[in-house]
Amino acid sequence: MPNKTINIIDCGTKDYQSILALQEKTVSGLQAGAGGDTVFIVEHPSVITLGARSSANKLLKDKAAIGNAGIEIVEIRRGGGTTAHNPGQLVIYPIINLKKRSLGVSDFVHLLEKIGIELLAELGVNCETIKSLPGLWINDRKIASIGVQVKKWITCHGIAININNDLSIFDLIVPCGLDNITMTNAENQLGKKLNMNDTKKILNKILLENFQGLKENV
Repeated sequence: MPNKTINIIDCGTKDYQSILALQEKTVSGLQAGAGGDTVFIVEHPSVITLGARSSANKLLKDKAAIGNAGIEIVEIRRGGGTTAHNPGQLVIYPIINLKKRSLGVSDFVHLLEKIGIELLAELGVNCETIKSLPGLWINDRKIASIGVQVKKWITCHGIAININNDLSIFDLIVPCGLDNITMTNAENQLGKKLNMNDTKKILNKILLENFQGLKENV
């Protein structure tokens, strides 16, 4: 039977460390058999995160200069390399039990890609995946980044989709360790600013459709 218990929580704008702690608490709960599958939606204040693949963690300015610009740097254990978050970017963190939903890690990544593609299509932006390149793309421009971690079948981290955010933060890094990448967002593609509350309503519907439609093994 489809699972009807997915929790979708809009965290508003919240610092990265607080949401990381919230993810870890939720992961621990699911591993212990407590709580239910949960998706956190959030916008972060400006922060650069370094992933588990050290060779893909590339900064274009030294850490002191980045810190002086008011941008936090956080080292985490998700897949992928350096990425950046800031207001106007929607970040989606699904904490779900893959085993109960008969999903492999690659299935989960493809599901995140599907959610991102559907959201952007609803906004009027067509994007796609490119084989061997993570994230979502519009030709050679990247509009969404994906990085996940799985602990004992429980997922954390997720997908960051650029909506109205200031893209200059990406000038400080090599996104996901990929040289000569141009980042874009929905605002640039459409030539207009999008309402974030309306965007989150669309996202909520897409999340419910995709996660509640998954079969849950008892």
